Amino acid sequence: MLHALTALVGNAAAERLTLLMNHVLAGEPAAMQRLKLHQGRSIAVRFEGWPNLLPPLPGTAFLITAAGLLEWCGAEAPMAPDLSVAVDASNPAAAALQALAGSRPKVDIAGDAALATDLNWVFDNVRWDAQDDLAKLVGDAPAREIGRVAGGIAAGLRGAVKTFRGLVDRAREPAGGHPPR
Repeated sequence: MLHALTALVGNAAAERLTLLMNHVLAGEPAAMQRLKLHQGRSIAVRFEGWPNLLPPLPGTAFLITAAGLLEWCGAEAPMAPDLSVAVDASNPAAAALQALAGSRPKVDIAGDAALATDLNWVFDNVRWDAQDDLAKLVGDAPAREIGRVAGGIAAGLRGAVKTFRGLVDRAREPAGGHPPR
């Protein structure tokens, strides 16, 4: 019963994530143009080292559509994807802290080089303008204020992560204060 519930929630989350990614892509025509060149190709994302204590993640394979958007494959993931992305997920908490600090997790990529190049461009150049989307719901002034507060919170979290990382690094230093050679 728990496994079925986990699968249902995971699939629903994957569908919503796909909608969000497509919303973000649709806001950047250049990204869609780059992806259109790879219509019909598939991208599979594997989370390597995912802790067994956590519920398993749903299949994460996507097809690139004629519009330059992504279609989640669900249970029908291709056996041999055109691009395979393996993400180190052995420590999800550390990965979340890295993301808050603005760095990417360790990934291994195999497959089509042109697709990998264009996908990397998308990751480097496309950002979600959450404040613009919020403005459509609540208006420009409240969205600006919410964005300012959220930006302050995000900056505080990034600062806390950097401080925590510095404390951890200092704790790893030998007694003499110099890192080992």
